[in-house]
Amino acid sequence: MNQTTNQTSINFWIICSLALIWNLIGVIAYFGQTFMSEEILSSLSKTEQNYFLNMPVWVTASFATAVFTGVFGAISLLLKKKPAVFLFLISIILILTHQYYIFFIQSFIKVEGLGLILPLTTVFIGFYLLWFSIKMNKQGVLN
Repeated sequence: MNQTTNQTSINFWIICSLALIWNLIGVIAYFGQTFMSEEILSSLSKTEQNYFLNMPVWVTASFATAVFTGVFGAISLLLKKKPAVFLFLISIILILTHQYYIFFIQSFIKVEGLGLILPLTTVFIGFYLLWFSIKMNKQGVLN
């Protein structure tokens, strides 16, 4: 992919747009979890209810900050701004913090089988967006 600051390939715009959509989906998931109604909560299994009701504030904060820094990172990429690198770095650190809680601290829900797909995909995409923003910065696309 040969890019300059004056002419950016269509791949750049596609990746940036998908990054924004992905992170906006994360924001929707955050709001859905945070503002879950009593009716929805009561429809969940006891295990899932315990998981959501006993989630520490720092885990919720890491989730919120990860998705919002991801959105701002994607917007920065779309605007070709260097802060995208820092924002995606913060986002991946917080994604890893959140996943650490899910895999190693909480004991309400076992994460296995198909339940591994979303957490691992989230980590992969987080690292990919950090790598992509660093690459675009080194190529001089970001200013």
